Amino acid sequence: MDVKVGDRLEMKKSHPCGGKEFLVLRVGMDFKIRCTKCGHEVMVPRNKIEKNIKKIQRD
Repeated sequence: MDVKVGDRLEMKKSHPCGGKEFLVLRVGMDFKIRCTKCGHEVMVPRNKIEKNIKKIQRD
């Protein structure tokens, strides 16, 4: 899957704050993403992110 820094990801499952959209800050074996609703940053393994992506929005 071709995900780049700066992309916005719409996920299948929502963050506990209720937001479903995340901004990609870092790409590698792990992704660093930030919730666009509350600003919380998380490091998540690549395989877990890729199976949970609903839509990719390029900026």
